[in-house]
Amino acid sequence: MVECAPCYLVISSCDNMFYLKVSISVNNRKGAIMKLSKVLVLGLGVSLSSVSFANSAEVVEARALAKQFMGKLKPALGAAMKAGGPVHAISVCKDKAPKIAQDISKSSGWDIKRVSLKNRSPIAEPDAWETKVLNQFEQQQAEGMKPKNIEYSEVVQENGQKTFRYMKAIGIGKGQPCLHCHGTNLNDGVKQKLQELYPNDKATGYTVGQIRGAFSFKKAL
Repeated sequence: MVECAPCYLVISSCDNMFYLKVSISVNNRKGAIMKLSKVLVLGLGVSLSSVSFANSAEVVEARALAKQFMGKLKPALGAAMKAGGPVHAISVCKDKAPKIAQDISKSSGWDIKRVSLKNRSPIAEPDAWETKVLNQFEQQQAEGMKPKNIEYSEVVQENGQKTFRYMKAIGIGKGQPCLHCHGTNLNDGVKQKLQELYPNDKATGYTVGQIRGAFSFKKAL
């Protein structure tokens, strides 16, 4: 067997690249590289079509937009709670949240929404990719991660377009008003209003510490 000079095998995934210096025989160079590529991909836990980006510019921007979204929605819901209690807050959330998402989308260029495995509004029903990530979030939370630290990002192909997708878990914290409308002990007025506005509502039965959904952002690259 004749050995060649060392060469570099490059496994790339979107913007990330992994390099391995290898020495492969001339007689079987192509076959060896293909086999080694498959082994490395499995060993590193990296897909050639997708990768999570921990602190890319897109992730930093998406985190800021999520913070901006909640920074506008929370005061509106708080004011609604004071003005008319949880029944009034349900109506405000129904109208206000989509408007906030629309305004931020227009100014930032991102597609912005909230999704959940137990969605209230039809527009919050997750697609296949979002469902996969939400299930992953549930598993991470079950393993001890705090919802505020759970997020995921990936570059995917959508209709031939390279697209950056980002999701951040939304948890129910102690002392938050979420449980008035999403908890286990809803008053009759809340139940009636939910039935009126969301006849197919699934977003109840939550307790403190659970993930009730996630922000889902995407934009074309």
